[in-house]
Amino acid sequence: MNQQFNKGLLLTSLGSFWWGFIGVIYFKSISFIGHIEVVVHRCLWTAIMLILTTIFFSKWKLFLKTVSNKKNFFGLFISGFLIFINWAVWIYAVGTDKIIDASFGYFIMPIISVFLGYIFFNEKINRKRFISILFVLISIIILLVFSIKSLPWVGLIVGFSWAFYNLVRKKINVDTDIGLLIEGLIIFPFALVAFYSITQKGLNDFNFNNLPLSFYITLAGPMTVIPLFLYVRGVELCGLGPTGMIFYITPTLQFLLGYFYYNEDFTFYKFVSFIFIWIAVIIYLKDLYETR
Repeated sequence: MNQQFNKGLLLTSLGSFWWGFIGVIYFKSISFIGHIEVVVHRCLWTAIMLILTTIFFSKWKLFLKTVSNKKNFFGLFISGFLIFINWAVWIYAVGTDKIIDASFGYFIMPIISVFLGYIFFNEKINRKRFISILFVLISIIILLVFSIKSLPWVGLIVGFSWAFYNLVRKKINVDTDIGLLIEGLIIFPFALVAFYSITQKGLNDFNFNNLPLSFYITLAGPMTVIPLFLYVRGVELCGLGPTGMIFYITPTLQFLLGYFYYNEDFTFYKFVSFIFIWIAVIIYLKDLYETR
């Protein structure tokens, strides 16, 4: 049991590290092709990789069973739209020097999820979690009142889209990889049309004249799927509580990269706002540790 738990911690840590460090470095390195083309390729190659993994693990029966359920399919259509928004806005953030703002979204996402759980699932909110939600609201109000230009709209969209995505997926309860495949296939035609449009206008960097770059761009698929599998497998082995704490590796690394490596702007009011966020996170993590 301890061996499985430790393996789960390791896998979750690797997934969180990948999202927070390797993923940022990779998507930043291809941001010169434009965030629209990056989003298109992320959607295309993620779907293609998930098709390959479904073939490899012989999960087509489960796929067909999930698709034939109208409720599940409708839920996955909604979650597919939400995950597309999340991917698109996060890639926009990486390409426009707003990585710190994106990290803001991932810091507050679990706390938003607590609030959504209270609204939609009647989950109880204890005193510490209520205080965490309150501190998140205070941090947003500080930026609204003192510096509307510093309000991390990107982070808010990233955080809320991912929290609502998790909410929808929790309601329909399907396998993570099969659900993601169906979401990817729903997005796939739109991404294909967008890629065709980019190609027709001669704005595409993905072409057969530059095979090394084109191959590098296709890595957008593995860069999305691999950390997801690592993290989800970790959740299965050691539970939501421990992985909820480990997840904070992701926004912490994103913040450090944005501030120290990419030298992004970090205003005084944003700094004050982040202090309230970090306090909220500490209270939330302390509650997770005590209750789980």
